[in-house]
Amino acid sequence: MIEQKVKKVVIAGGGTAGWITAAALSSQLGRLLDITLIESDSIGTVGVGEATIPTHKSFHQLLGIDERQFMKATRATFKLGIAFENWGQQGDRYFHSFGKVGRSTWMGHFQHMWQYANEKGLCGDIDDYCLELQAAEAGKFSLSDKANINYAYHLDAGLYAKFLRDFSEKRGVKREEGKINNVSLCVNTGFIESLTLDNGQLISGDLFIDCTGFKGILIGSALNVELEDWRHWLPVNRALAVQTTLTEEVQPYTRSMAHEAGWQWRIPLQNRIGNGFIYSNDHMSDDQAYAGLMANIQGDTVSDPKLIHFSTGKRKYQWYKNCVSLGLSSGFLEPLESTSIHLIQVGITRLIQMFPFDGVNDALRSRFNDVSNAELTSIRDFLIAHYKLNKRPENFWRERAELDLPDSLQQRLDLYKASAIAYQDDSDLFRVDSWNQVLRGQGLRSEGYHKMGHLVSDAELKRALADLKSSIEKTVNAMPKHTEFLHQYGIK
Repeated sequence: MIEQKVKKVVIAGGGTAGWITAAALSSQLGRLLDITLIESDSIGTVGVGEATIPTHKSFHQLLGIDERQFMKATRATFKLGIAFENWGQQGDRYFHSFGKVGRSTWMGHFQHMWQYANEKGLCGDIDDYCLELQAAEAGKFSLSDKANINYAYHLDAGLYAKFLRDFSEKRGVKREEGKINNVSLCVNTGFIESLTLDNGQLISGDLFIDCTGFKGILIGSALNVELEDWRHWLPVNRALAVQTTLTEEVQPYTRSMAHEAGWQWRIPLQNRIGNGFIYSNDHMSDDQAYAGLMANIQGDTVSDPKLIHFSTGKRKYQWYKNCVSLGLSSGFLEPLESTSIHLIQVGITRLIQMFPFDGVNDALRSRFNDVSNAELTSIRDFLIAHYKLNKRPENFWRERAELDLPDSLQQRLDLYKASAIAYQDDSDLFRVDSWNQVLRGQGLRSEGYHKMGHLVSDAELKRALADLKSSIEKTVNAMPKHTEFLHQYGIK
């Protein structure tokens, strides 16, 4: 059923999710809409999402945001990927980079060619053939037309929200200060009609976007859209976050360090380090987690440790009635692969593409939810793979290794083990190279592979791989150190 035309949009909640939403709507559809954002200074935000993926760059290009201005305002650094330490077993280390590995053809991806060459002793390690990975390991970074490098950012989430607030208000977004005390629903349709603030102000709208965090005041409390629980597969449910001073060279990558009941992140910004300790409270107490975090940080603390409770899963519907949930209100996948900010950005981009100008209807909602659910499920499977393929002895890790997998992930792992085939479907965020790097890094080896390497002589194959490796080495050698480039770029 077609409802009333949509002109007035109300965003409930600020923080990263709210102001990303406001920035996108005002920059793309601002001339067509009346946009109000409700935010209370007395309500804190999670504010620890400091790492992104390369889609962040594309989102800023869409909005016309200047990279230097953004990075200077948010004290951002460049990110080329994630170093995973102790994830397979103690002492292991591998890199999930944002770059392409080698050169692929229509017939098959590079890992097939490399696997044949490796068996014949014609090549180096597969990591030798990725520019971004080699630059990250060398602590280097540069932007050049000659070397098209794929990157993301580390940023201060609080400063990012302030940056986007200024951006949005300049484009007509109205901010209303206050807490939401009541959500009024239409007795006939069940649609949200208005929100009442603690000061008595009534704010009506046609479309409401829930950015109220884990509380889900609109989508959960008012509309009763249930959360689909994924804790069976992803059981970590606590995070302790603390900021520390810089004590070493700023590296262009995130560190993810596994511990006995989860993992720890280390994210370098221009002026400090963001640290987080992720764990399952079924396997570790809060006191043990605090001790583990404080024993594995560098530098002096510049903030008090912040304890965050969460559970992994998603709303049954991301869009229900005339309410779209974005950010933590829509569900949560642990920050292992830095997807939280991406999911906000892709959610609002999808809404802009499918905006219900002529009224909210079932066909729009259904398509939006189907695409959102497929993407979330694919990301969930990618995260589970990190845990499933471990060989650590602790109870937490043994339970993860013995877990029955979703059919969608089991099929991927079986295919890769049998034939070295990784793939990216339309709903998949992570590319073939991402799957290859993580599956190999976690110790999964393929029993077979495509024989495309047999189509060239050993001498030709050896020469081609040597030339590629040499080209990457020369490019990396010519790059400045990451910190040096930040100064050259005028942002530090």
